Amino acid sequence: MVKLIIRADDIGYSEAVNYGIYKSVKDGLVASAGLMPNMPYAKHGLDLLEGFDVSIGQHTNMCLGKPCADPALIPSLVDENGELKSSRTYWEAFVKGEEFAVTEEAVIEVEAQYHKFLELTGHRPDYFEAHAIMSKNIFKALAIVADKYDLPLMELSFDGTPTHFNKKLINVLPMGSMSPDYDAYETLKDGVLNHAREDMPNVAVMHPGYLDDYLLNHSSLTVNRTKECAMLCDPAMRQWLNEHGVELIRYRDLL
Repeated sequence: MVKLIIRADDIGYSEAVNYGIYKSVKDGLVASAGLMPNMPYAKHGLDLLEGFDVSIGQHTNMCLGKPCADPALIPSLVDENGELKSSRTYWEAFVKGEEFAVTEEAVIEVEAQYHKFLELTGHRPDYFEAHAIMSKNIFKALAIVADKYDLPLMELSFDGTPTHFNKKLINVLPMGSMSPDYDAYETLKDGVLNHAREDMPNVAVMHPGYLDDYLLNHSSLTVNRTKECAMLCDPAMRQWLNEHGVELIRYRDLL
């Protein structure tokens, strides 16, 4: 039997994203969702999910908005306005083989976001990972903070091979949401049929959401969020998963 976590990233990104995640939890397949602790709408998103049995993780955000730490302590991570450098900046550096994030400074911000997470939720995260970046030093910082506080780290896989969650193997299904002709239904079905493993848990990373002005001006992932929201809330998708012997689980079930 395939065991599958369907995860929604980006609680707090914007009001519209929060409403899409809420819809995907209330009426859909999502039972694990990641909080961006530094974002102004983080509490709004948590309030919407109050009362639902959802595994809430720390979706550590190092590339959008204001940091939780004092910008003066993390100069390599912020721009001239004291805001976190963009994901595009990280990507351009990655393509060039460059690394601008200082590990020690990244530890300061990751740890500050962890304390903000505790303040907002009142509990430790059910999983611990990072949002939309390609930086070895950021990943080192995540591992350092996870080790310090004994947090269940969800590592990244760059080559499609299984990675680790809480030091145990886990398989991440292919994500196609950045494709202009994205079909959310076919992507999830293909993941289950051709990429899922029965010898370890699997994760499908989703970004359900609706659109608002902030999202349209700060993200390259827009309309495809609405496609995922519609797919995740479609009873036919749940029926298809049931027919193919997929057991839906949450991160908390693996702790």
